[in-house]
Amino acid sequence: MSLDAVLSRIDTDLDASVTRLMELLRIPSISTDPAYADHCDAAADWLVADLASLGAEVTKRPTPGHPMVVGHVPGDGPHLLFYGHYDVQPVDPLDLWDTPPFEPQLQDTPKGRVIRGRGTSDDKGQLMTFVEACRAWKAEHGTLPCRITFFFEGEEESGSPSLVPFMEENREELTSDIALICDTGLFGHDTPAIVTMLRGMLQEEITIEGPSKDLHSGMFGGIAMNPARVLSRILAGLHDETGRVTVPDFYDGVPELPNSIAAQWDDLGFDESAFLGEVGLSVPAGEQGRSGLEMIWSRPTCEINGMWSGYTGEGFKTVLPSKASAKISFRLVGTQDPAAIDRNFRAYVEAMLPPDCTVTFNDNLGAGPASVMSTDSPMFEAARAALSDEWPKAAAYVGCGGSIPIAGYFKSIVGTDAMLIGFGRDDDQLHSPNEKYDLECFHKGIRSWARILDALS
Repeated sequence: MSLDAVLSRIDTDLDASVTRLMELLRIPSISTDPAYADHCDAAADWLVADLASLGAEVTKRPTPGHPMVVGHVPGDGPHLLFYGHYDVQPVDPLDLWDTPPFEPQLQDTPKGRVIRGRGTSDDKGQLMTFVEACRAWKAEHGTLPCRITFFFEGEEESGSPSLVPFMEENREELTSDIALICDTGLFGHDTPAIVTMLRGMLQEEITIEGPSKDLHSGMFGGIAMNPARVLSRILAGLHDETGRVTVPDFYDGVPELPNSIAAQWDDLGFDESAFLGEVGLSVPAGEQGRSGLEMIWSRPTCEINGMWSGYTGEGFKTVLPSKASAKISFRLVGTQDPAAIDRNFRAYVEAMLPPDCTVTFNDNLGAGPASVMSTDSPMFEAARAALSDEWPKAAAYVGCGGSIPIAGYFKSIVGTDAMLIGFGRDDDQLHSPNEKYDLECFHKGIRSWARILDALS
């Protein structure tokens, strides 16, 4: 089948593709707010109808929350599953939007033309790049190039509470040769990327308690143990002078970066000073002897996300607080075990408690391991070559500092590796007012998926 004809069709039909995306963007499918439940349902219905127009056998599946959309197109060759999410973030604060968030529009900016509105980049615009590539292929050849399953959820922005049960109940139906996810971005402005490392997450919240009530520091200061002092010592001890985390056995399961991946990352030309300079910093604070990209992609971290104790209002109150609390998160890599780190962290905290102080831990926070995708499959190199043909710079395998649980679920529940390919840019203002998606990214994203479909099939 001719790829050139498909690419030409994509170029010719770009306006129609944008119009369809605009229709989906107008549906305020905010998953975390029950007031928008009907709109989430409407977004699922829209996708069902759109996939049906491509010849997919597609259904809207009920869950305890918002529905899943699952569609199948039979075919020869490999079985590809494409995942995306149709729900979006809330739009607050509304007064910071320059245009109504659910009245999407094309805008000319100094950096080029953009599609403005909630969900443009996260994730409706990205989701539709794949759908539009399939549409162009079907229009040119009458069929799609291989067997494809579409899998769209409506709760990604609210923690995906229905996702794991649904995947477990429909494991066989969702099994494929590879899962494709379009919810990531380019590296820099024009380097396409395939994410092969996603850090896991462990969250902790601790409260140190000492005296039975807040005390007058003039009467009790010096003789009474101060929980804020205890907490400060615990938190300060989480890192040594080289930036390494001191929790016992924390680095068990942390792999060294393969030389081939390290070479690709070196070629990306990451500028640590510029990266930090954008947020008013200048010196990397992670593990000494590691590159900037290693620090944010392939090394584990321990970060203090918040701490509070005593009086923090205006003026001054000479109080010796009875409690002190903190939130700490760990980003995990490789085969680090969240449960083992949780046990070791708690033992570390308890060992540092002086007499008269106790600690409580919040047991209702999340934890999940890292996801590492094997690039041994020829599909990964085929996709990387296809992306390189579309963009000005060669595609690279990269890591991701954040966590995208769905990639791990495909591996742990369905037994399928995931390939994360996205076309967002760093200035898309995800989760913020005035979210946008560059028209170039939407256009070239569609063309990229067409090339990948051709390469994989």
